[in-house]
Amino acid sequence: MTARVVAVHLQAEHRFSKDTMPAIDLVAGRGVRGDAHCGVTVQHRSRVARDPTQPNLRQVHLMHAELFAELAAAGLHVEPGQLGENITTEGLALLDLGAGTVLRVGPRALVQVTGLRNPCAQIEAFKPGLLAAVLDKSPGGVLVRKAGIMGIVLESGPVSTGDAIAVQSVPARHAPLQPV
Repeated sequence: MTARVVAVHLQAEHRFSKDTMPAIDLVAGRGVRGDAHCGVTVQHRSRVARDPTQPNLRQVHLMHAELFAELAAAGLHVEPGQLGENITTEGLALLDLGAGTVLRVGPRALVQVTGLRNPCAQIEAFKPGLLAAVLDKSPGGVLVRKAGIMGIVLESGPVSTGDAIAVQSVPARHAPLQPV
């Protein structure tokens, strides 16, 4: 299966879920034009409270649609955009990518993977049982966060539903994703 964009989302205000759009614009060094998390420095409210000068490593949130099927099988029905992602993907094992991997999303945009989204209590407030469902343990007992990945925009470009996603480059040495 070719990796593709299932849906795109943005929200101008700081809300948990994002509105589904026909297309979004990724802006180099900033994120999704018109989204509350767009900016050179951190825009996540709790992180701004700690240090507003931090670089924004969470400009774009990507979530794999395969997670929604897994959640539905557990009786938790979630639609694209409801978990706050900007880009819902299909056919790409996002959680297996390494930090620094560069993705071509759509015809021109480049997104560099920075790390994992760390699911917070807002997920549980949105739907009881969801926080536990997006956390897992590996066979070795390591915590696995399944709530998508974060990235920064290296090259601007439009992204629409149905666009292709391709791995553009990977670092010479694989660095497992950590929460950002």
